[in-house]
Amino acid sequence: MLGDRGAIHYVFPALSAGPEEAGNFLIVVTGVSVTVLATRTLRSDRPVSVVAEFSRHTRLGPILPGFVIELGSMAFEFDEEYAAVVAAADAEIFAPEILPADPLPEL
Repeated sequence: MLGDRGAIHYVFPALSAGPEEAGNFLIVVTGVSVTVLATRTLRSDRPVSVVAEFSRHTRLGPILPGFVIELGSMAFEFDEEYAAVVAAADAEIFAPEILPADPLPEL
């Protein structure tokens, strides 16, 4: 479904935080894009379509109260445990000097 959008760097599940586009989603960050995939209602690990695609230079943060991010005109809510994923995805592009060294670079 991602085609030639590069290797996957980060993935996290999210829910629509607004009345439009209600449903479950996966936010997929690759080397070249940030893609929003719609998933099945009862199987949120199964993407069914591409909802939106943004340049990799799209900032995911800031994280709004309630663990919400805005991408374009859409807002997505995610579990607190994925806040570090959002921060790491942004740091990779906008502040790579703050990322720790890869502990297993051979993998």
